[in-house]
Amino acid sequence: MEVSADFDVQLGRGEVSLTLRDRELLSSIAAEGSLNGAAESLGRSYAHAQRRVVELEDAFGPLVERSRGGGDGGGSELTDRARELLATFDRLRAEFAGVAEADETVLTGRVVERDGELATVETEVGRVRAVTPPDCTAVAVTIRADAVTLNRPSEAPEPGGTSARNRFEGEVVDVERGETLARVTVAVDPDVDLTALVTVESVERLGLEPGAGVVATFKATATRAVARAES
Repeated sequence: MEVSADFDVQLGRGEVSLTLRDRELLSSIAAEGSLNGAAESLGRSYAHAQRRVVELEDAFGPLVERSRGGGDGGGSELTDRARELLATFDRLRAEFAGVAEADETVLTGRVVERDGELATVETEVGRVRAVTPPDCTAVAVTIRADAVTLNRPSEAPEPGGTSARNRFEGEVVDVERGETLARVTVAVDPDVDLTALVTVESVERLGLEPGAGVVATFKATATRAVARAES
């Protein structure tokens, strides 16, 4: 099972991911006692809801037990597997929110080029593309930890070869592990550290430990700048 920590939690198996929308559907099935009642309460198509449950069950195993006929006309209830998935999902969301909201890197700089809402900002570690308010030159650029992707230098995308326009090489200086997520601190300059939020599985797969070289990338559209007072 893979965990994505990119702005929202997703539990993935193969090409199928259980998202917040799926969590709402399964929870509603438990509350309403039927798939039809769940779809109606959520304002969704029954056919689409049924198809989504089948997709999830193909990936994760039996999630909904269905009964038919009888005095009550049948119904549905969640399996133990479904309840375990929902508990895992909720735990990950809580952990993710607590870490992601607390960790961000702030760089100060000056706008040197504009292209609509996006601007190129000259910072202490190099140029960064970010969503920037108009009519300002001095800015502070905020980079959320969950927006940063880490790669081995040998596997990192070439500059310009990805939508993640911002790219910095650095060295891991600290790894703080949680149950499923890890906070990785990367020195991209002698005086500047960049924080990334990744899965523990990624830490192990990429060999992220102090001293390891990495390439950090993050999208311009996920990077925000705010005006600051001229110094």
